[in-house]
Parts: sequence; C-alpha cells; structure tokens
Amino acid sequence: MELILKYFPNLTQDQIYKFQQLETLYKDWNLKINVVSRKDIDELYLRHVLHSLAIAKLITFKDGTQIMDVGTGGGFPGIPLAIMFPNCHFHLVDSIAKKLKVVNEVTEGLGLTNVKTTHTRVETLNETYDFIVSRAVAAMPTFVHWTKGKIAKKQKNDVKNGILYLKGGDLTEELKDYTTTKIYNLSDYFEEAFFETKKLVHLPQKFTKT
Repeated sequence: MELILKYFPNLTQDQIYKFQQLETLYKDWNLKINVVSRKDIDELYLRHVLHSLAIAKLITFKDGTQIMDVGTGGGFPGIPLAIMFPNCHFHLVDSIAKKLKVVNEVTEGLGLTNVKTTHTRVETLNETYDFIVSRAVAAMPTFVHWTKGKIAKKQKNDVKNGILYLKGGDLTEELKDYTTTKIYNLSDYFEEAFFETKKLVHLPQKFTKT
C-alpha cells in the first residue's frame, strides 16, 4: 500500500481504504478461484495495482468517461482505475466466467458502484466507449480487430479517445503499421525494476496505418 501512496499521495480516505482492502479480498478469493499466480499475489500492489494505475499517470479521466477493460482477468486494470476514478464508468469484459466471479466479489466487497461486468467475447458487444484498456491480451493488430467500431467519436478528455494498452518488451513489429501510436515507458513513471521493460501504448481512434 505504501507503494501506491508513494506515487499517488493525494488519494482520498475512501480511496485509501479501498486500495487497502484489495489485498485481503484478492488473497481470500484467490484461494478459492486462482486468478493471480502465487508469486504475483505476494506482490499484488507492484505487479497488478500499480501497473494498472500507470494509465492514471498518463490521463486523468474526466467525470462521466466510459471505459471498457477487455480481457480483464482478475479485474486489472479495471478495478484499480475504478477506485481511482469513482465518477467514471467501467465495463469489465472477459470470456472466462470464473474470473468474473472473482471480479464481481471484489467489486461488491469494495462497494464499487461504477463497475459492471459481462461474460462474453468483446466482438459480440455493440456499445461504444471513450477508451478501451487492457493488459497484453493479444498482439495489437488482433486487439484492434476485436474492438473495431467500439470507440466513441465524441471527445471529452485531453487525451484522444482510443486504446490504452499495457504491454512489455519490444513492440516494434506489432506496432509498425500504426503510425499515430504513442508509447510511454513505465520506467518514466515508476522507479521499481519491475517496470523497466513495461510500456503503455496509446492508439488513438483515428489511427493511420502505413
């Protein structure tokens, strides 16, 4: 928890309380339904919570912003972002039902009212969102195909509507066709070694392919 306060010192008491509850809730539920590896559960705040909150270093979502988290797994990055932005709306989607059971239980345990979940493949949804967030569920061309037509045209944030994608390693090959992509190194935000190769990719809605 000190790790979160180190980089986000201006949290409200309610936000601090909710972030503190995450560890207990995830450790409890992970014993019943394994959604986080044993190594990662011991470093939940570093590897999952703070990693998810890298998005909040790039953008402060304006009230009313609609965000979809595709392939949310155990609820990352959606749940930490929902705590950080209580006046935004988060739709967490996954094709694996047991993972969403954990997400629903954690959401309920935290008393989050700005999160909804859907057990489906993202291609089946017809709604649009200001941003689509995810943590490395597929190569970018595949992800773009899955989410095509799901980004709203009307702009309300300072960062252009589009995809915000957390991923590590060398992204040169999979991003070579997207000339408007911006890549942010998470090591510019966080000093821990875990983030040395981690990146945040922003692909605006109106991207151009080479």
